[in-house]
Amino acid sequence: MEKLTIVKVGGAVVEDEAQLAQLLKDFTAIEGAKILVHGGGRRATKIAGRLGIETKMVDGRRITDEAMLEVVTMVYGGLVNKHVVAMLQALGTDAIGLTGADGDILRSVKRPLKNGVDYGFVGDVKKADGAKIAHFIEKKLTPVIAPLTHDGEGNMLNTNADTMASETAKAMAGLYDVTLIFAFEKPGVLSNPDDDTSVIPVITRGDFERYRQDGTISGGMLPKIENALEAVEAGVSRVIITLATAIDGQHGTVIR
Repeated sequence: MEKLTIVKVGGAVVEDEAQLAQLLKDFTAIEGAKILVHGGGRRATKIAGRLGIETKMVDGRRITDEAMLEVVTMVYGGLVNKHVVAMLQALGTDAIGLTGADGDILRSVKRPLKNGVDYGFVGDVKKADGAKIAHFIEKKLTPVIAPLTHDGEGNMLNTNADTMASETAKAMAGLYDVTLIFAFEKPGVLSNPDDDTSVIPVITRGDFERYRQDGTISGGMLPKIENALEAVEAGVSRVIITLATAIDGQHGTVIR
C-alpha cells in the first residue's frame, strides 16, 4: 500500500516565518504522497483585533459568531492558506489550497450547545471524503487544508485543525498506509510542561486515561491526544506528536 504522510501544523508555527519556512522545507523533503493541514488561530485573533472584533474563548476554544466567522474564513482560507501554498510552490511542491467545502471533502454539522455554551458557527466533522482527497494526490497535487468545513446547506463552519487532520487521516487509512504527524512548538507530549526534555515517548489509550486523571496531561493537549488515539483506533498506521522542526518521524511522542 502506498505511503501517505499527513502533517498538521499549529498556529504558533504558522505565525513564525522562520519556523514555518523550515517546516515547509522539511515537509517538501518527505518522500511520497503528503497532505498538510494548518491552523491559524493566532493570526485570526490579530486580524479580528484590527477590525475591532472581540475574540471570545471558552476553555481554549473560540466562540465563532457571524463577525468572527467572516474573519476566520478570510484568514484561514485566504491569508494563511494561500501564503503556505505559495511558499510550497517556491520549494517545488505543487500544492493546492482547500477548505472542507472545496470538492465537498469535509462536511460538518454545527456544534450543539455544550454545557450551556453556544460556540456559534463551529463545525463537528461528520464526513471526510477520502476518495475525493486521493483524486488530488493522484494528479500529483499536494493538498493544503485550512481548518474550515461546511454544512452542505451553504454555511461555512470554523473547525478545529487537529480534528481536521485526524478525520482526514481516518478517511485516507483505507486507501494508504498513513502516518499522521501533529507538529507544534513543543518536542512532544511532556510529563512536565516546563521541561522540554520530559518527552513521554509512547502513549496508549490506557496511559492517556491515567495521565488525564492524575493531571499529567491537561488543557489543550487533551483533545489533541484524543484525536490522535481515535486516528490510531480507526486504522491510521502511525501517529506522532512532535516539534515542528522534527517531522522526520524519528522524534516526539508516538501514540499507539
